[in-house]
This record gives sequence, C-alpha cells and structure tokens, in this order.
Amino acid sequence: MASESSGRTFQEYLEHHLQNLVYGPLPAGHERKFYAKGSDEAGKEVYCQDKNLNYDGEKYCNETLTENGWYLANNKTDVEAMGFWALHIDTMFFSVLLGGLFLFIFARAAKNFSLDKPTKLQLFIEMMIDFINGVVKGTFKSAKNTLVAPMALTIFAWVLLMNLMDLVPVDLIPYPAELLGIPYLKVVPTTDLNLTASLALSVFVLYLFFSIKSKGFVGFIKSISLHPFGPWMLPANLFIEIIDLLAKPLSLALRLYGNLYAGEMIFLLIAGMVSIELTQLTIAGLGLNLAGIGLSLIWAIFHILIVVLQAFIFMMLTVVYMNMAHEKFEQH
Repeated sequence: MASESSGRTFQEYLEHHLQNLVYGPLPAGHERKFYAKGSDEAGKEVYCQDKNLNYDGEKYCNETLTENGWYLANNKTDVEAMGFWALHIDTMFFSVLLGGLFLFIFARAAKNFSLDKPTKLQLFIEMMIDFINGVVKGTFKSAKNTLVAPMALTIFAWVLLMNLMDLVPVDLIPYPAELLGIPYLKVVPTTDLNLTASLALSVFVLYLFFSIKSKGFVGFIKSISLHPFGPWMLPANLFIEIIDLLAKPLSLALRLYGNLYAGEMIFLLIAGMVSIELTQLTIAGLGLNLAGIGLSLIWAIFHILIVVLQAFIFMMLTVVYMNMAHEKFEQH
C-alpha cells in the first residue's frame, strides 16, 4: 500500500493527507511529537538524536517547549493547542496562487484581444462570459446591479480552479514537499472548511448589504419580522427568518466542502491500494496496483463532473441570493 512505502499505517496515511499545514502559537510546556523516520528502532532513534529530540521508543520524537512561540503543527494535538489563531498556510497559499492564475489568464486574454484573429483562449473565455451572463440575466431580475455578473464569473472560475486541484494525484505534491521538510500539505483549498466558510460568509455579507441598501434598514427589519405570518406572529416570523438567514451561508459552505472532502477521501482510499515498493510487486500485488490505477482514472473522470458542478452551484446560489437581496419587501 502507498502508506507502507512511507513507513506509516494506512490510518496514519489518511490522517497525514487530511491534515492541513497549520501555523500558530503554542505555550511553554507543550509537548510536540514528530514522526520518527527509519526502517527499525535503531534508525528511528538516530533520526531523533540528529534533530536533538527524544525518541519515545515507538514512532515519535518528542520535544517539550521551553517558551511561548509560533510553530508549524505536527499533529492534531498541536492544532488544538493553537486555538483560534491557527493559520492554514497551505489553504492560503494555494487559494491565492489559483486566484492569481485566474487573474493572469483573463488579463492575458484581454491583452491579446482581437476581433479578426481571436485565440483559442479568447474564444474559451468569451464562451464562459456569455454563459455566466446568460445565467445572471435568467436569474437576477429584481434590479440592475453591474457587480453581480463579474462576481459570479469570479466565483465560478476561482472555485473551479480550486476544485480542479482534487484531480492532481494525491502524493504528487505532498510527498516531495515532505522530503523538503514540510510536514503536511493539502493542495485542495475547498477541502478546508475554513475556506468554504469564508467564501460563504463573504457572499452572506454582500447579501445583507444589498438587502439593507435595497429595502432600507427599516424595510429589512420588517422583512424578517413581519413575514410570513404578519405582525401578530412576530416571534414566529423572527425565528423562521433568522433560521433562513443562517441557512444561506451554512448551505453554501457545507455543500462545497462536503462534496470535495468526500471526493478527496475516495482518492486517498484508492491510493491506499497502490504500492511503490518493488518487493511487494507480486502477481497479486501487481493486479491490485493496476486495479487501483484503473479506479483512480475512472473516479477522476467522474469527479470532473463533480468539481465543475459544485463551482456552478456555488455561483448559481450566489446569484439567487443577490436576487433575493434586491427584492422589494411588500407587506400583505
């Protein structure tokens, strides 16, 4: 199995790939654990000694912090001790990188724009823009807002690029990064609830802003206190409408996160079937490897639909919420 090639059990292999690269504050006295590398007990002990750490006799090198400071997390215990201020470095890096890639591609297409000899990139982007414009015109009908279409295009393209990272082989980037000393690396930003929640909260803030701007503050308060049962059922109205408000960012964040996280988990489970150890390549092992590779290709082809669909759904719901925000409140 792929996990065995790194000296980890399959459970440890899964936990390793599902852990973000986290940077945050740790207090003095906190005990940190590092995975000890080596083929036997002696090798692991030497590995720990080379790093001036104590070997626990099983799998880990231990270090007790003597002062407060900011560190990279090496396990879930470190992450829990870091608390609220923990930063997911890999999520931030890949999301910004892919956002920059989106801007670069569109800027390049705009710079080389031509009516006479359009490039394939220009034609593709024009097709995408026409598609987004069609969706916005068919959904956003309550008012005129020139921000909605560019926002929908940005959300769709950015989320799609982040989702497409799920098609990169699970060990292609994290394994070389680990050899360079980076303990954890998740390359799919949308498998991190922190990112999907931040995107959803951004949309929710815009929803509240345009709701108040369109209806007025008094009109917005009336829309959540007098609807749907009228003024005599104000407590029930508030309960229903507040639940409805909270459901908007929750549905956006959890739908995108859940689908991409599940897809990544399936890729990891399939990867566990594959071994890169030459000594394990018996006839049965070779057959299991071929089956794992075949399943990876099949799931990747199917997953292309999922990553595109989830980007479209996130964009579509954003446009729907913006349309709802611009609707005028009418008391019946």
